[in-house]
Amino acid sequence: MAFAKLQKVLISDSLDPCCRDILQAGGIQVLEKPGLSKEELLQEIRDCDGLIVRSATKVSADVLEAAGRLQVVGRAGTGVDNVDVDAATRKGVLVMNTPTGNSLSAAELTCGMILCLARQIPQAAASMKEGKWDRKKYMGMELNGKTLGVLGLGRIGREVATRMQAFGMKTIGYDPIITPETSAAFGVEQLPLEQIWPRCDFITVHTPLLPSTTGLLNDSTFAKCRRGVQVVNCARGGIVDEGALLRALRSGQCGGAALDVFTQEPPKDRDLVDHPNVICCPHLGASTREAQSRCGKEIAMQIVDMATGKGLVGVVNGQALSKAFAPQTKPWIALAKALGTVLHGLAKQATGNVQVCTLGAPLKDASSYLAPAVVSGMLARGKKEATLVNAMLLAQEAGLKVTATHGDTCPEPEGLLQVALQGTPHRVTGTVQGSSPVLRELNGATFKQPAPLVGPLLIYRAKASETNALPTLTGLLGKAGIQLQSYHSSNAVVGEQWSIAGLSAPLSDLAGLKPCTAEVFQLHL
Repeated sequence: MAFAKLQKVLISDSLDPCCRDILQAGGIQVLEKPGLSKEELLQEIRDCDGLIVRSATKVSADVLEAAGRLQVVGRAGTGVDNVDVDAATRKGVLVMNTPTGNSLSAAELTCGMILCLARQIPQAAASMKEGKWDRKKYMGMELNGKTLGVLGLGRIGREVATRMQAFGMKTIGYDPIITPETSAAFGVEQLPLEQIWPRCDFITVHTPLLPSTTGLLNDSTFAKCRRGVQVVNCARGGIVDEGALLRALRSGQCGGAALDVFTQEPPKDRDLVDHPNVICCPHLGASTREAQSRCGKEIAMQIVDMATGKGLVGVVNGQALSKAFAPQTKPWIALAKALGTVLHGLAKQATGNVQVCTLGAPLKDASSYLAPAVVSGMLARGKKEATLVNAMLLAQEAGLKVTATHGDTCPEPEGLLQVALQGTPHRVTGTVQGSSPVLRELNGATFKQPAPLVGPLLIYRAKASETNALPTLTGLLGKAGIQLQSYHSSNAVVGEQWSIAGLSAPLSDLAGLKPCTAEVFQLHL
């Protein structure tokens, strides 16, 4: 699955030149315009297929709405809080990031911040530049034997933990996703948050900014900490409640803070920045030559691989789409979308309860990407384009409920996919032969030879005794200059049978065929 129309990409923030070079080498036109105003961005994005940003550009819902051709937003970095992911998903725009690109740089800055807090290095250096020699004023502490609480044990958190262990620090932490066994492997004892607060000499946060992490350190949690606790935030502004932090600093409950990020950047309220026990940087976590080169290179390679169908990594909102790039899943996704389209053609509706059933061991875990593919087929004629990125969201809005089940027993070694609309007789079953999706069964009728689900198809149902349908169809095709490329018929069910004709082009006028059939419709797969 390639994105053949991915032709033009806008880079709206400053990135290493390697990003542009890799994209251009991949046959993609690049427009570099860092520092655009909101109005300029709205204008430039209109005819772009891709957008690459760092943290300065805000990819809001109105920016996405203005981008009529946009297929992908690439964030050259880890966090995507400057991208409205929900709005992108709704529009079918893929959002990807480079989760490993700046991990080392952010981790090293955090470790530097911890050292600076322990020895008050910035304050002492500033004092020296003022001509002072205050040795007693800047009495510090050793890190050896101190306890560091690491909140968030992903790539950056674990890098910080292992580095600070080299200073003799005891590392404890919390992460709702990482298992205690996994964190124990890199030397971090996981504890509930309530047990972490009173044990830490230093706390560093490495979580995304989510509703559950906003204000993670607040008045209540500061009150539970050791008096004089030192706090580091090189993750996202807002994880530490800035008002609560300032109150804790003024009371002495917090002994010092090192901040690289703020709720508002640059911060307009200077009280926190100007506090003598606060060390500040202007969001420098990823600001190293190595990280910028790595992030620029990674996001460019990811977009080129996506455009050429080689693979998809760093996906934030289209996990089902990433499966579409695996050779073994591509034909199954094509089958699922085709079956959804056929079911919609039968039912003439895209509402109700759709039941997606995978059969056979090879499809045991396939419903996560096949169910969205089925839905994208059912909604293919809707007002909004349904993709693997937004299909389930659009289904919910359309009143389409999707239920997925699996059965291990299957007569086909490759597996079978069944799709049905509950409360109706409409059910379709297909499989993959070689690399081609084929239809095996339609509304209880089994095809003598599986019918390929590709190209323009004309599907009709007629009485088994009716012999005029095929000759009539052949005559209509001849008059229209259309070739009959394939023909498959089912067994008779209640005196009727289904037929599927593969055409070289859609037949514009079906009126001549309708007297010979009980039901007829066309699809283009």
